[in-house]
Amino acid sequence: MITLRREPAETHPSDLSDARWALIEPTLTAWRKARLDRRPTGQSAKVDLRDVFNALLYVNRTGIPWKYLPHEFPSHGTVYACYAAWRDEGILTQLNYDLTRLARVKEGRKPEPAASVIDTQSVKTLYAASNASRPVASGIRSAGQGAGRGGMRRIVPGRVGRGDVDTEGVGPWCTGTAQLVTGPVQAH
Repeated sequence: MITLRREPAETHPSDLSDARWALIEPTLTAWRKARLDRRPTGQSAKVDLRDVFNALLYVNRTGIPWKYLPHEFPSHGTVYACYAAWRDEGILTQLNYDLTRLARVKEGRKPEPAASVIDTQSVKTLYAASNASRPVASGIRSAGQGAGRGGMRRIVPGRVGRGDVDTEGVGPWCTGTAQLVTGPVQAH
């Protein structure tokens, strides 16, 4: 297999260490092999998976658009295609679970948590802020307009993020969805 690998001198603070790469490399290599087995030509890709993963970490850390990836990384199209495939095929989720289990075992805990805490947070989006003049854009509806404890409901159009963490604060997953969030008003 021919792979293009950048020189070690061209590193970024977001790059994986050799030890961290050793933890995820078997999963990504197995993914690549499965894809090659399905490919009609059987010809392997010419990019190094570590470079692709480092590019993902760089985009995540810096927040830059895909097209602005530095030239020492694989092309933005290649990096995004790998990211999309890993996301859609559950590879990133699998890595998250595997690394979470390893971290728990390293701390002397069981790989699977015995308890967890679930929390939800509603966040107004720019769309919600621009429509703040609508009567239900934010705030609380009065009794009779919504069901809930005491007839009070919170109405927040925008995004809701749900998190599930174990007792150490390590979460195997976290999701965000755009929707109109309604729920009982909770006293804090």
